[in-house]
Amino acid sequence: MEKKQTRRTLIKNLALGASALAITPASALASYKISEVESEKKLKLKGNINHSVSRWTFNYLSLDDLCIAVKKLGFSAIDLVGPKDWPTLQKHGIYSSMCYTAGDNNLYNGLDNPIYHEQLIKEYLEVIPIMAKAGYKNLICFSGKREGMDDDTGMKNCKNALEKILPFAEKNGITMVMELLNSKIDHKDYMCNHVEWGAELCKRVSSENFKLLFDIYHMQIQEGDIIRNIRDYHQYIAHYHTGGIPGRHEINNTQELYYPAVMRAIVDTGFKGYVAQEFVPTYPNKLDSLKEAIKICDV
Repeated sequence: MEKKQTRRTLIKNLALGASALAITPASALASYKISEVESEKKLKLKGNINHSVSRWTFNYLSLDDLCIAVKKLGFSAIDLVGPKDWPTLQKHGIYSSMCYTAGDNNLYNGLDNPIYHEQLIKEYLEVIPIMAKAGYKNLICFSGKREGMDDDTGMKNCKNALEKILPFAEKNGITMVMELLNSKIDHKDYMCNHVEWGAELCKRVSSENFKLLFDIYHMQIQEGDIIRNIRDYHQYIAHYHTGGIPGRHEINNTQELYYPAVMRAIVDTGFKGYVAQEFVPTYPNKLDSLKEAIKICDV
C-alpha cells in the first residue's frame, strides 16, 4: 500500500460503471516505451505462488500495456483496479486479484468511524454484485484513522459496519479484505496497524468472508517478526503485498528482508491466494524490477 496521496488520487479517479472503457492518459503515453513491454521474456513459474502486481506502482504504463507486460512475464493478475477498468482486464484475460469500489473509499475515512458508514456501506453493496458477475472475489476495505478512538471502540464500529455488508458478500461469494498498514511512517493514526488487532476483528466478526491483507512492507515497519506472524495468523490472511524496506522499492538484497524465506513461510501455511508486488520500481527499465521480484518470490 503506497503513500496516501498516490492511492487516494487513484481512488478518486475511479468512476461507477463496470462496462465503461478505460481511457489512457496522455501522460502515461508520453512516458511509455513500447520496447519495455515487448522485450520481456516469459518466466517459467513454479506454481506455488499466485503472482500479481499493484496497478498504481506501474501507472506510467496504460492499463492495456501493463496487462500485456504481465502476460509476457507469465502471470495474469493485477491488484487494486476499480470497476471502470475491469473491461480492459477482461479483454486481456487478466484477473482483478484485489478490487476497489468505484467511490472515494479512501484510507482514512474508514469503517471505524460511524459517520462514514452510510456512504461506505452503500458503495460496497453496489459493487459486490458487479464483482460477482465479473468473477472477482476480494474487495479491499480500510479501518480508517483513530482520531482519538481507542482500539476496542474502533473494533466495535468496524464490526457493526461489516455486519451490514457481510451477509450480502457471503451470498455473492465476495471476501471483504481489510489492509494492515503501518502508522509509524506512512499512514499516521491508522487503526488497523497490528496483525493481532486485525485478527481479533476477524474473530469477532466470525465470517470466512472477512479477512486481512497482510502488507509485508507495512508490517515489517510496524512490528517485524514477519514469518512468525504469518505462521500464527495465516488463517485470517487472504492476500499479501510486498515492498522493500525501507523506502518501498525493489525487494532484492538492497533491503532488509529476505523475501524467499517469507514466501516459503507463506507457501508452508497452504495459502492459495495472491501475492501482489507493491513496490515502487527504480530501475531504468521498470519492468526489469517486476521480473526480478517475481523470480525472487517464485519459491
